[in-house]
Amino acid sequence: MEGAFQASGLPVEGQVTSVGTLEELPAALSAGLVVLGDEGGVVEEAVARCRELHSRRFIPRTHLVVLTARSEEEQEALIRAGADECMPMQGGGWRRRVASFLRRLEAGGVGDATPRAPVSQRIPPESALRALLASTTSDLGHDFFRTLVTHLATSFRVTCALVGELQPERDSLRTLAFWLNGRFEDNVTYRLQGTPCHNAVLSSLCHYPDDVATRFPEDAMLLDLGMRGYLGAALKSSRGDAIGVLAILHGEPLDMGALDRALLEALAARAGAELERIRAQEALERARDFLRNTLDAVPDPLFVADRAHRFVAVNRAFCGFMRRSAEQLLGSSYHDFLPAHEADLGWRLDEQAFTSGQPIEREETLTGLNGATRTLVTKRATFTETPGQPFLVVTIRDITDHRRLETQLRLADRMVSVGTMAAGVAHEINNPLAYVCSNLAFLGDLLARGPVPAESLPELREVVAETEEGIGRVRAIVQDLKAFARSDEERFGPVDVHQVLEGALRLVRNELAYRARLVRALEGVPTVRGNEGRLGQVMVNLLVNAVQAFSKNDMDENRIRLATRCDGPDWVVVEVEDNGPGMAQEVLERIFDPFFTTKPVGVGTGLGLAICHSIVHSMGGQIEVRSRLGHGSVFRVVLPVYRGEDAVLPVLKARVEQEVPRRRLLLIDDEPAVGTSVRRLLQGVHEVHAVQDAREALSLLSSGEQYDAILCDVVMPGMSGVDFLRELEQREPLMARRTGLMSGGTFSTQAREFVAARSSDLLEKPFEPERLRTFVERLLA
Repeated sequence: MEGAFQASGLPVEGQVTSVGTLEELPAALSAGLVVLGDEGGVVEEAVARCRELHSRRFIPRTHLVVLTARSEEEQEALIRAGADECMPMQGGGWRRRVASFLRRLEAGGVGDATPRAPVSQRIPPESALRALLASTTSDLGHDFFRTLVTHLATSFRVTCALVGELQPERDSLRTLAFWLNGRFEDNVTYRLQGTPCHNAVLSSLCHYPDDVATRFPEDAMLLDLGMRGYLGAALKSSRGDAIGVLAILHGEPLDMGALDRALLEALAARAGAELERIRAQEALERARDFLRNTLDAVPDPLFVADRAHRFVAVNRAFCGFMRRSAEQLLGSSYHDFLPAHEADLGWRLDEQAFTSGQPIEREETLTGLNGATRTLVTKRATFTETPGQPFLVVTIRDITDHRRLETQLRLADRMVSVGTMAAGVAHEINNPLAYVCSNLAFLGDLLARGPVPAESLPELREVVAETEEGIGRVRAIVQDLKAFARSDEERFGPVDVHQVLEGALRLVRNELAYRARLVRALEGVPTVRGNEGRLGQVMVNLLVNAVQAFSKNDMDENRIRLATRCDGPDWVVVEVEDNGPGMAQEVLERIFDPFFTTKPVGVGTGLGLAICHSIVHSMGGQIEVRSRLGHGSVFRVVLPVYRGEDAVLPVLKARVEQEVPRRRLLLIDDEPAVGTSVRRLLQGVHEVHAVQDAREALSLLSSGEQYDAILCDVVMPGMSGVDFLRELEQREPLMARRTGLMSGGTFSTQAREFVAARSSDLLEKPFEPERLRTFVERLLA
């Protein structure tokens, strides 16, 4: 093949280099035809050799031919690997192929087959300086580099001008703008080692007037492009580190004076500053994107505000929370979106964080844009930028569902406790019921015999007194159960600790009566801030746990001590102590963890103490425990003294009997016995008309019946007391204001809110005669 090539009579002189392996070739191939002989075998090996040759050549100035006898399918694989064409092994047509190749080189303006015309004289340096300075002030970004090399090549009238940046490994250069023979070429990346640009990086300025390709034989691009002269300057960062190269190259000798070199250095400095600015801007954009992605990855709503309380950064969750886009939120404040009172509260809390510099965590209630009320926990923290400008970071966590679940767990724990105490409660109720029933039977028998003799009256009075005392005991147990189980979770006010303890003791009396001896050490203490039902739940749990700590019933040995005292002017301490087996350290460390229990399966849920901990903390107090194995345990509850309105209960004045006009009263209750009992209690003062249906009462009023006041039960079949009162407010508003409600137990939340919104009180069953008369008198007033 080499002989045929030499005998073809080429139109230009050329050199033929023949090697046996790819390892003998230089890293970059010179311009010309590249011929690969393929002797067959595994096609993948031929494809690999073809791909390697393709990676070493400069495509515009080379033509890769593969001599092969392979099938068309395998030849296609070689073409895809980089070959320009495949031909039979014997070759041929070399003269025609070389002529075509030369014509392609000449069309590109870079051929070296024909002599070049002499290069005209460059324009004066002063004119070049003015043109170049004008070009460097018009554009920014990567367009700046394209403008720079265009004017640089034109002003100095050179073949090539380029600007490139060092890659992170600093062993290669990637061109940012590459101007060659009057047009832009695609940007390329090439290794610096063995190139004049490498010397420019090392020495800041590098000038080779002629024979630069000879000086750097490893730089194939110099030879391919036919470059002879080179002038290059390093681009420097603000710290003085080389970050790139600005160079001009020429196909003729390049004689440059001191002014030319100074001009190139000045332009390189300008290009270095622009490259550094671009890198800084890209780094800033990456940091901004990173920050945005980081904020958006936070599942809770989050925003950053400046000192003027304007949003300067928001995450995706906050946009969803506010139902606004980031563009709408940025630059705005609370007052642009929230009700005035909530916006003012947020502003005050932000200002507090700015002023104090301390983190603030707070639970708040927010009315959303759809009118729904949500419970939120907000956390605020400040930070300061370098110039001293403070900013505020606020995170928001919606705990509405958590609070709802927490309430359900507390109620569930109460029901578990009620179940545990059921036997004791039944015992406490059945005892007085036994003699109440017996006394009523005795009274019935006595009255059935006829007139009661005078000598039996003292015994009758004693029977009635015992019956009233028994009913009072039953009523107290029921009231304790209602206070324990009711769900007015969020009401806080003055609570009498001793009253709560007495109610809790009545509920656990049966648990306590036969297992341990109770010792009281109760000092006089003020009312505390809390919730009676929730505090009762805490005390019942602590008492039940103390009782269950004893492994056997032993009234002489087992002891539970209940103590109250003040701890300074602001705190009240309640202690529940037992002399049981105590607890190990590993148990103490987890005693308040949810679902942790040392009780057998079916006896404990592990929620009791965790809920106690939550309840006490919600009241602003603390709960602690001390215990050692073999030395019992002490649970200590510390609660804040109530500092609201005057917590001292008013002293009841003695009732003064006076004549009152007889009035007509309508009683609505589905229990006929209630109507009968009320009529008996009021018959000496008022006329009572009782009905069992609210609709019947409305019919009576519509027919013209006149009443001075109405008593109505809340819970009734058909029309409830609340529905009756709403209807009455539409028909007879004046009569509705003289209507009172009564109830014997828990009713719906909507009904409770309706009752709470009215000015009149609720008469709770069972009621004593005095409470009933006072309630009716208030309605009639």
